[in-house]
Amino acid sequence: MKESESDMKRWKILSAISLLFILTIMPAAQAAPLIFKGCSVTRRAFMSEVALAYEKVAGKKIDVMGGGATLGIRAAAADDADIGGTCRPPLPDLFDEEKGGYMTLIAWDALVFITHTSNPVDGITLQQAKDILSGKITNWRELGGADKPIIAVFRSQVPEHGGKVSGVGYMARLLVFNDPDIDFIKNALFFKHSAEVERIIEKVGCTFGITGVSSARKRKVKILNLNGIEPTKENIASGEYPLFRPLYVVTKGKPAGEAKAFIDWLLSKEGQKIVSDQGTVNLEEGRGLKAKFRFWQHTELIMNYK
Repeated sequence: MKESESDMKRWKILSAISLLFILTIMPAAQAAPLIFKGCSVTRRAFMSEVALAYEKVAGKKIDVMGGGATLGIRAAAADDADIGGTCRPPLPDLFDEEKGGYMTLIAWDALVFITHTSNPVDGITLQQAKDILSGKITNWRELGGADKPIIAVFRSQVPEHGGKVSGVGYMARLLVFNDPDIDFIKNALFFKHSAEVERIIEKVGCTFGITGVSSARKRKVKILNLNGIEPTKENIASGEYPLFRPLYVVTKGKPAGEAKAFIDWLLSKEGQKIVSDQGTVNLEEGRGLKAKFRFWQHTELIMNYK
């Protein structure tokens, strides 16, 4: 009888411990991570570091996935991601998939022209960049370099790969040519993502491409000066380097719930410090850029769109 009572007590204790364990782990097991999809430049620039820091602060995991600005806008608008990342404005008049989101400005980037580290050319002019992109300049000799062909490497112009509306593709056409529909040289290597463009230029000599400085500075590539201006963080923040552009996060409607909590933290001094520490111009550092950005007519619904 005593042995039976002892077994009963032991069973009750074990049951209580098991129940306590289950109740302890249930919230963690049930809490799905926030999903971030989109802009590869933003992801590589600071979003992965921001996500890790936020998890430590708030205990909320964020799964960070690239895929491009177009994916970021459309995934957020379709509720396929809690937060999208984009380095171009939405185009709801052209694409129904880009209707129904809300944009929040989080930082500033700049488009840069990059080449292999072995290339002796250190800089180009904006006109030379236009001539390369349009196929008028095809040899590095014309830029003071070696007598070797320029191997152009770009984001794909094929519609199903983002075409002219990729983050880098759209903004390059806008900032360089003031024409988002212009064609680039067809005799080039085309890839689906900016990360692939950067990787190829890291490995192949005589290459030339466009990407965001926030991710380019984390690669082993040569970033070319433009019109004699180096794309340093300070020159971008002041607007002296001309090809600066805004970076956004996108949500379906105004941010709410856990997505809002994360975005609020990202906009706080703590979150913005991480953005800055990773080499990207944060909102305080680039506070004068809004007044200098010439293309708000293309992004006039900067904070929200329907």
